[in-house]
Amino acid sequence: MQLKRLFAGAAVLAVAGTSFAASPLKGQPIGTAECFDYGKNMKSTTVNTVVNLFDGDPETFFATYEKAYTWGGLDLGQPHVITRIGWTARNIKNGERAVILGLFEGANSPDFSDAVPIAIVKDGQGDSVMNYIDVNVSRGFRYVRYVGPSGYRCQVAELEFYGEPGEGDDSRYYQLTNLPTVYVNTVNGEIPYDKEHEIPCTVTIISEDGKEVLSKSAGIRERGNASREFPKKPYRIKFEKKTSVLDAPAEAKKWTLLNNYGDKSLMRNILSFETAKMLGADYVPFCRAVDVVLNGEYKGCYQLCDQIDVRENRVDIDELTPEDNSGEALTGGYLCEIDGYADQEKVWFTTSRYFLPVSFKSPDEDDITPEQLNYIRDYFNEVERAFPSDNNPEPMGYPYRDVFDTPSFIRHMLTNEVAGNTDCYWSVYMIKRRNDPKLYTGPVWDFDLGYNNDWRVYPVTSRSGNSYLWDCGAASAAGNMRYLAQRVFLKDESTTAEILDIWREARRAGFSADWLLELIDRTAAELDESQTLNFKRWPILNEKVHMNAVAMGSYESEVEFVRSYIRGQIPHLDQVIGFDPYSDPILSGVAESAVAMVSWYVEGNLLHVDGDGEISLYTLDGRAVYNGPASTSITLPANGVYILRSGEKSWKILY
Repeated sequence: MQLKRLFAGAAVLAVAGTSFAASPLKGQPIGTAECFDYGKNMKSTTVNTVVNLFDGDPETFFATYEKAYTWGGLDLGQPHVITRIGWTARNIKNGERAVILGLFEGANSPDFSDAVPIAIVKDGQGDSVMNYIDVNVSRGFRYVRYVGPSGYRCQVAELEFYGEPGEGDDSRYYQLTNLPTVYVNTVNGEIPYDKEHEIPCTVTIISEDGKEVLSKSAGIRERGNASREFPKKPYRIKFEKKTSVLDAPAEAKKWTLLNNYGDKSLMRNILSFETAKMLGADYVPFCRAVDVVLNGEYKGCYQLCDQIDVRENRVDIDELTPEDNSGEALTGGYLCEIDGYADQEKVWFTTSRYFLPVSFKSPDEDDITPEQLNYIRDYFNEVERAFPSDNNPEPMGYPYRDVFDTPSFIRHMLTNEVAGNTDCYWSVYMIKRRNDPKLYTGPVWDFDLGYNNDWRVYPVTSRSGNSYLWDCGAASAAGNMRYLAQRVFLKDESTTAEILDIWREARRAGFSADWLLELIDRTAAELDESQTLNFKRWPILNEKVHMNAVAMGSYESEVEFVRSYIRGQIPHLDQVIGFDPYSDPILSGVAESAVAMVSWYVEGNLLHVDGDGEISLYTLDGRAVYNGPASTSITLPANGVYILRSGEKSWKILY
């Protein structure tokens, strides 16, 4: 008992600082009832229970039977503004690991349905000692708790909360990192388990360093296809009422949380969406990196994006109703998807010529009428018949350009081409507007396999001649989508000039390798704090997951891998498309930083460099590897870091 008193006294001194009056708050212990008896290796309700968290003895501990979504805390009897938290990890070897990503919450409902974060354990700080976190949340809470990270049975030896009685206010909440925090609490703690069943929840989004808070009733379910197979699940959120989140332009009920499990840079979608904007796409989905917590468990760094649907500031076309079954109303609008997974949907069809599997986004499969289904199916087949064929180069009726919008198709292709995206023709959104004869392509979506991230075609940069998608060499395609693309890009001579016009316009507007590299650097800096937590939750940097061609071993190397790809891809596209930035009358007069004089990329153990003048390549310790003309290929002698120099510019190369 004397040891217990000394331990508790030390905690009081550490919390109080120069004041010896502060002491841990008292309350009724609450928490997960089913615990684990290590001695008997069985479930228990009397051994290692939540009361051990508050007994002042670091040798006793709390351990739950289940390994996820378990917790222990206090009912304080009345709201308190929490100012500091103390905890002690269980006294075992590396016991501090069991609390990393453990999360502290405050709530005023006994079921914690209104819980919000007040702190998270980001690093192990030693077992058998009291560790502290200062809390800067202005709201008062009656109920406070610790939610253990997944896989560790919520193992903590001691827990202390400090604060003052009071309701507090909403002037300051807690953000896990510099990114907005999306906090989801489901009814009865139920975990989303499929794409069909929507679980009621409360969604709280904390941003602007805790000064902006949005909290709404909603539903949550899983989303996606292949991405649902990952341990880090993707989700769809549906608010009860139309809601504007963060700085998104649309007000809508449905929003997506993309998991980016196989994209270890966590930015491939961000880069591609911004590329689509530069290429003049009519609509590009809103996208914002966020941290996600579900029922008190940290899930990782996600991207909060638009759900692709019909509404203002998304796909802005007329929205069909069940009554729109004749006349002009029947002609649109339709938002469809040429979809490699269409056969998993309740309503879909296959076109007659290119066997394209088509599913529905608007009207959705629950609302589309037989008349609307028949109209859009006949329309797709009519568009296909307008395309020339080998046996019929001059199609019957009208030219395909009268019913198929080539500029939007080209912008879609070029966005995917910049990324080298092997999913380009596996999923293609198509739009049919009301009283408009043309079929439009877009918006762009799904780039986790881009930027050399698909082992089936790695390295994308090894190809020669035509560009990767322009010659329709996609790794996967829905139906015969690649043959339709060939008709546009390879069989129609006028398309070549159209591609050059769109590319030139984007390049003159500032799109370049340097622009993308600066975006990568800026995004990596923004994601840095969050990616650290993400890869503690999902330690996969040394693993090949999904379609990964390589595992780089660190986040910095994953980002450099994307940079290296971009340095080679943009000059390659310039060449393929027939655009010379150095002789362009507008770009030739701009500063060197806008048009890189030297471009490079790594393929295997070869460093390919293209440009003017002389270059030098050194190892990190200063040994010279190459000095000579810029246009060359250099064999890298060993794995490591190299410095490439051209005049006053230099680049760090990871191999």
